[in-house]
Amino acid sequence: MQNPPPGQQNYGTPSGSPPQSSSPLGGMDPKIAAAISYIWIVGLIFFFLEKENKFVRFHAMQSILFGIANSVIMVVLVILATILTVVFGIGGAMVGGGVATLVSLFVWLIWLLFWLIAMAMFVGLIFAAVKAYQGQMFKLPVIGNMAEKIVNK
Repeated sequence: MQNPPPGQQNYGTPSGSPPQSSSPLGGMDPKIAAAISYIWIVGLIFFFLEKENKFVRFHAMQSILFGIANSVIMVVLVILATILTVVFGIGGAMVGGGVATLVSLFVWLIWLLFWLIAMAMFVGLIFAAVKAYQGQMFKLPVIGNMAEKIVNK
């Protein structure tokens, strides 16, 4: 039997094409899959479909837990700030004297905290995706250990 020319290996299929991957990643580089799993819906899909690659599963689960934590924190801050804004008015106008200034300051601090946390979490998400793309098992504080335990079950 004669060897096929380079680049035209016969993989045992009639067309000579490489065998199809049984992985839901479809031959995608695991580092790319892990990085894009930080888009939380992709993370959900990869976590439930990918059964073998623990690197991808870890980053997908970390993304899911990060999204849940982010959502809970943001909802709590929005509810708290909204209640204070409605009850006391945007500038604390419904309360008189020095209390108005204090309430107003508190409401503005909550809204500032909301945006600062949102930006910090976005930066953390990008950082984790970059680390995944670099092939590192980077763990976010608290969430990383939880994700690792879930994946290793």
